[in-house]
Amino acid sequence: MNILILSAGTRNKVVQYFKRAVGGNGAVIATDMSELAPAVYDADKFYKVPRMTDEGYIDVIFDICKKESVDAVLTLIDPELSLLAENKEKFAELGVTVIGSSYELCEMALDKMIMFNWLRDHGYKCAKSYDSKEEFYKDLDAGLISFPVFVKPIRGSASIAISKVNDRETVDLLFAHTDGLMIQEFLRGQEIGADVYIDMVSHEVVSIFTKKKIIMRAGETDKAVSFKDPKLFELIEKFALECGWNGQIDIDIFEIDGKYYISEVNPRFGGGYPHAYESGCDHMTLIKNNIEGKSNVKNIGAYDEGIYMMKYNEIAIRRL
Repeated sequence: MNILILSAGTRNKVVQYFKRAVGGNGAVIATDMSELAPAVYDADKFYKVPRMTDEGYIDVIFDICKKESVDAVLTLIDPELSLLAENKEKFAELGVTVIGSSYELCEMALDKMIMFNWLRDHGYKCAKSYDSKEEFYKDLDAGLISFPVFVKPIRGSASIAISKVNDRETVDLLFAHTDGLMIQEFLRGQEIGADVYIDMVSHEVVSIFTKKKIIMRAGETDKAVSFKDPKLFELIEKFALECGWNGQIDIDIFEIDGKYYISEVNPRFGGGYPHAYESGCDHMTLIKNNIEGKSNVKNIGAYDEGIYMMKYNEIAIRRL
């Protein structure tokens, strides 16, 4: 079995884990637009590719799939998720399975207002969100929301260009200088991360790992501790099935006064996934089973509580 990982970047652990799952019965191929992406050197083979927005990029990926007899492809960055989903049928013609959710869901995950509207309309607790500052000011004056709030791009990732704002003047200034912004309620509570796998054969939620985030950096979890709550597992399973996610997803959640608020979804491996893997949630093997046409046994919460993850810096030294 040959797995193609696109935009590998610094996700060395994800590449390593796939190599363990494949073992001696296949290969892990990685791509990146830079030969200075350290994760590609943990793969069995590396291809330097154009920027994903360049014309002809997807054809380069198709060529790699044909040359390397690729069985499945996934990406580790948000903007590429929709591109893979959009070309799912073309990959299928090459015998390649796209590991990910539908195009519509990938787009919803990227667009925070679409996600907010879906959550609100389906009865899930979530942060109040506005793409109109006038509507925000109306609720502000009515006492339905208060400062501080977040002003952020409607379509964005990795916590880029997010501002915590405490007054109207700053809101006006940001909206005057940048298009495509939204205002989001500031949730005061415990931030939680969930690594979830929805079986691509049975379409059931088969694995959930949850962690309380202790320290965040650049939108990623730096330190966290595992925990379990059957009520949260039930909420995540209901949400994943009702929405229709497929394969690996990463969910951001807040716990406020004993109630859970869904914040965002990344339909891919998140930066904190190694915590789940090292605690016993091996989603790479679940993917391998699915690609082989086998469904996985439901095993939600199969890990120990109180397991801490602490990220630290590492370096790669090579002569290129």
